[in-house]
Amino acid sequence: MADDDRSPWQLPQPCFTWQLPRRTLSLGRVPLFMGIVNVTPDSFSDGGRYTTVDAAVEQARGLVEQGADILDIGGESTRPGAEPVPLDEELRRVIPVIERLAKEFTVPLSIDTTKAEVARQALAAGAEIVNDISGLAFDPEMPAVCRDAQAAVICMHIQGTPQTMQIDPRYPNDDPVTEIRRILETRLRELEEAGIPGERIVLDPGIGFGKTAAHNLQLLANVARFRELGRPLCIGHSRKRFLARILQRPVDERTFATVGISLALALQTCDIIRLHDIAPSRDCLLAFAAVMEQCPEWRHALAGIDPMRGQSL
Repeated sequence: MADDDRSPWQLPQPCFTWQLPRRTLSLGRVPLFMGIVNVTPDSFSDGGRYTTVDAAVEQARGLVEQGADILDIGGESTRPGAEPVPLDEELRRVIPVIERLAKEFTVPLSIDTTKAEVARQALAAGAEIVNDISGLAFDPEMPAVCRDAQAAVICMHIQGTPQTMQIDPRYPNDDPVTEIRRILETRLRELEEAGIPGERIVLDPGIGFGKTAAHNLQLLANVARFRELGRPLCIGHSRKRFLARILQRPVDERTFATVGISLALALQTCDIIRLHDIAPSRDCLLAFAAVMEQCPEWRHALAGIDPMRGQSL
């Protein structure tokens, strides 16, 4: 078989590790699943469903049962047009949830915030990861907080702010992949210079954050270009608006589209997939791997990995 005819899982791809404060995560050719816990009244998909501590913990429990490897807790909506949440309110929403989750679960906890003080208190409460849509840039104190706590970070790209990001987003030469790759490369270097080792950093091109539907599809089709930067890649595509441009489906009817994108990302060796529902994408990828590991053309590609994660047929 010619090189260009090989399946994506046969292409040479590095397997990364991600250093957290209390553990090291191994990232292989089957992505880790990050479950979303929005403790917000106005998130685009599930706003208002998990605004109490008990409801948020129950949602997290369900995600872990579905197979979540990481839980991502957020107290401020970042949907297009969303207004900032005051610091005290964001703290009130997320810190009690993280304290409860840290006592009940062993999976790593992530705080989804752009505020350094929220990150500081969340890390003290038991979180190990800071997931910042601004790439740790909106709050100048954020890099120091993450450095001092030895936190793992997800450095995402955004064009503008949630209030402005979807107002006619554009990229040089209509090439978002090259431009966002350049920006993430620069930001990776800046964070390393700020004292956050590269081994603690995951990159995220920011699907839906200052991108058109066409931009998002270009980014989703070029996972390898971003992994060339030498760090794992996290992508959050779950239920997002660009899927409606493809399928004309409302937000509560985008599960199958989300699963389709998850499979496309897994075939490109995406490291972490951030999802509202874990089971549909996880089941799809496990079933797909179970079949394809019996296919002669794929057997070599799947050798040495555990697509079933300890399960047996």
